[in-house]
Amino acid sequence: MTDTAGIGARIDGAVVRTPALSATGLLERVFSAAFRGLVYPQIWEDPLIDMEALALKPTDTMVTIASGSCNVLSYLTAEPKEIIAVDLSPAHVALGRLKLAAAANLPDHTSFSNLFRHADLKSNVKLYERHIRPHLDDTTRAYWDGREINGRRRIGRFTRGFYRTGLLGRFIAAAHGIARLHGVDVRELLRMDTVDKQRAFFDARIAPIFDSRSFRALISMRASLFGLGIPPAQYEALAGDDAEGMIGALRTRTERLACGFPLKDNYFAWQAFGRGYQPGAEASLPPYLEARHFETLRRNAGRVSIVNDSITTLLANRAAGSVDAFVLLDAQDWMTDRQLADLWAEITRTAAPGARVIYRTAAAASPLKGRVPDGILDKWDYRADQSLKLGARDRSAIYGGFHLHVKRDAAA
Repeated sequence: MTDTAGIGARIDGAVVRTPALSATGLLERVFSAAFRGLVYPQIWEDPLIDMEALALKPTDTMVTIASGSCNVLSYLTAEPKEIIAVDLSPAHVALGRLKLAAAANLPDHTSFSNLFRHADLKSNVKLYERHIRPHLDDTTRAYWDGREINGRRRIGRFTRGFYRTGLLGRFIAAAHGIARLHGVDVRELLRMDTVDKQRAFFDARIAPIFDSRSFRALISMRASLFGLGIPPAQYEALAGDDAEGMIGALRTRTERLACGFPLKDNYFAWQAFGRGYQPGAEASLPPYLEARHFETLRRNAGRVSIVNDSITTLLANRAAGSVDAFVLLDAQDWMTDRQLADLWAEITRTAAPGARVIYRTAAAASPLKGRVPDGILDKWDYRADQSLKLGARDRSAIYGGFHLHVKRDAAA
């Protein structure tokens, strides 16, 4: 039986900072309720950048926040010894476990691709029933067999376009709708065959939308960005990262997504502007969806465990010096000073010599200085130059900062 009260309490603990009888407190509780369902059908951190920063080895044990688990499976292509993924959302846990069971039990890469790349074929339910469902744990099976408010089974999302679901999928759909109200079909961007043409299209067709009165009124409401998985605390950090506030921050990040990289190399742009992955044999895809990695996924799927918990709680139950790599996504943007200090105390305790930590932030700067005790931070080497260079190459383009810390030698 699913512990819904416990799940709600854990998510509230991560998100809620303010008394309920306030505008911010109400928004935090609305966000917490929304986060109990599926938020990210696809994760929005570039796994190639992650793997370059982490330099994973066959002896490594990794702890990561799961989100949509695209990157969890992509990390498997580097063949670390073990990956422990955590997430507060039971929907994200169910999605990750579904992907692992599919990698281990589907007959071939074509079937795997049909389910998770195309994600809109009627035959996908048959793949689930025959090859995946018998291998799921009871909780995960109950989730995908469960009914949505419209009475349809959740697994049916993979027959109707999975990447159009969840809070993020619906947010992208709404953004397309707003663009159409301004006479712009943003899918036309995907026809541009050079970065110069991409930039010209952005400047002429997309950029003016950000200056419209209706768009500015919409974005002024903090709840408008819940679909991006941005809680009220992170909204303030993102808005404060640009002289024009939230409008400027969103314009800058959308411009980078649209123009920062050739479209043929950036599946994040295809998801944002095309609402799916690029067609064709030469398409840009997450590593876990590439045919050349399928047998590696199948062989290594058993190295991953995915649990419904907070990363701090999970680390508190691990032995000292037992983790080589940590991936925090952007979770620290949500945290209070106490939560940050507790997290980094556990990271430092459980970090093996030379351990690496990566994370992203809405604003450019790391949130740690002045909020995590110096006695903890002094045990880590912050790779500022490397972080800047890696962040500049992150194709997801939506974060202000990418950050890498490496555990110092205790004898140094």
